[in-house]
Amino acid sequence: MLSRKIIVNLAPANTRKEGSKFDLPIALGILIASKQIYNSYLEEFLKETIFIGELSLDGKIEKVNGILPICIEAKRLGIKRIVLSKQNEREAQIVDGLEILPINHLEEIIEYLNGNTYIEKTKTKKFNSQNQAKYQFDFSEVKGQELVKRALEVSAAGSHNCVLIRSPPVLGKQC
Repeated sequence: MLSRKIIVNLAPANTRKEGSKFDLPIALGILIASKQIYNSYLEEFLKETIFIGELSLDGKIEKVNGILPICIEAKRLGIKRIVLSKQNEREAQIVDGLEILPINHLEEIIEYLNGNTYIEKTKTKKFNSQNQAKYQFDFSEVKGQELVKRALEVSAAGSHNCVLIRSPPVLGKQC
């Protein structure tokens, strides 16, 4: 077998590139360039699709962070579908109008792109802000204390614990 070097250029250089979310598209690019993936509709499919995923050494597609903003931006740019890790499927379901193809392994997408298998598309979930619960209590009657209110909001949003402790009372004075 002939040994080869493959050089991957992530241009432009001034665009930040971090994390491992480029593993899957890089691997697919190499497989397409080496003619291991080929079909008649591939060019059109690639124009309408983004691929995101961390690739483990055994070919498993791992979860990556930040899928929701990626999906929102993809939809805004007119992308029709996204191929991602099965572990990221739930997060991506929130974006309506984007076809989601969840995969567990690199072989699945290779077989799909070669036309040998089918990947079940994920149905998006409708997110309706009108269905949000109305609460009896809120901060509307708390005057001032902006930092305390913000700390409580962050704590609640992140499901964190929070303890508010006031200064001890001065002896001899009523509080």
